[in-house]
Parts: sequence; structure tokens; C-alpha cells
Amino acid sequence: MNPADLPAALLARAAKIRVAAFDVDGTLTDGRLWYGEDGHEAKVFHVHDGLGLKRLQANGVQVAFITARISHPVALRAEELDIAHVYQGQSDKRACLEALLEALNLAPEQAAFTGDDLPDLPPMHIAGLAVAVANAHPWVAEAAHWQTRLSGGMGAAREVCDLILHAQGRDAAERERWK
Repeated sequence: MNPADLPAALLARAAKIRVAAFDVDGTLTDGRLWYGEDGHEAKVFHVHDGLGLKRLQANGVQVAFITARISHPVALRAEELDIAHVYQGQSDKRACLEALLEALNLAPEQAAFTGDDLPDLPPMHIAGLAVAVANAHPWVAEAAHWQTRLSGGMGAAREVCDLILHAQGRDAAERERWK
């Protein structure tokens, strides 16, 4: 992501974000479901995404996972990243995002939602910043304010985190931190 190539309207949206919500399967993972012989599920998360999510939190942006499925690996990943807002088994992701916004006393324009497939459309329609991962369903890409270069589970969430931090003027401080 080259910040010079980003439209001013996109940066204005990203500058307002106070909570970044992410779908899990197909967004934070590549969407494939792995089952062992014993029936246990495994998921693969990208380490770059994890650091991006931690950086958002360190810079005052809350992070949420909103997913339709229920999966122990999601709970483990959220715990590892100190993510307090984890909503599994959500058949109505829009209602979930609305409830989260109410609980945090935030307006919809202060929320980002990143997704990949049709169940992600309703929360994207209310989010101030709607993002589709590169391999999202065409309808999801069409509804997004922005689409990542990378696919779900391959660093797409990190791109969203970097966009928000850049738009909020956190780049210089972040570069200094990592020298």
C-alpha cells in the first residue's frame, strides 16, 4: 500500500475509525476449514495480521471479531492478541456490530468492517469504512469503500490496520518505535 495512491475520501473515512471489526473465515483466514481425524478444527492465521491488530489496539483503536461460526481456534487467537470483543455464532452480523457500537458509545462512521462473503454485506452497509479482501465475492467488493491487495488470511487484515494507522497520522510514531 502506497499512501500517496490512496484517495482523500478513503483516508478521511479511515481517520474516523475507533473500532475495527473483522470477519474471521475468509478474512483473517484463507477460508478453508481443516478438520483432523479426531474432528478437531484447525485454522491458520497470518502473523502479519496479528501484529497489525496489536498495533491498532496500541494506538487506541479497538478490535473486534464477528463471525457466524463458532470455533475454539478463534477464541485462542483472540486471547493471544488480547482482543476483548469476540462474537462467534453471529447469524446477524449487522445487529452484532450495531450492539457493539452502542456498547462502546460510537457512531457507525467510527467503525470499520472487513469481510469477504455475503454474510458480511449487512455490517459493511452501516460501517463508516467497509473493506473487502482481495478474494472477496464480487458483491462484497462492489459494496466496499476499499479492497485490499492481499487475500484473506494472507495479510489483508494488516493492510486494513496500516491504512487506518496511516490515515490517523500514526506512521511516524510507529516507524520510530520499530527502529
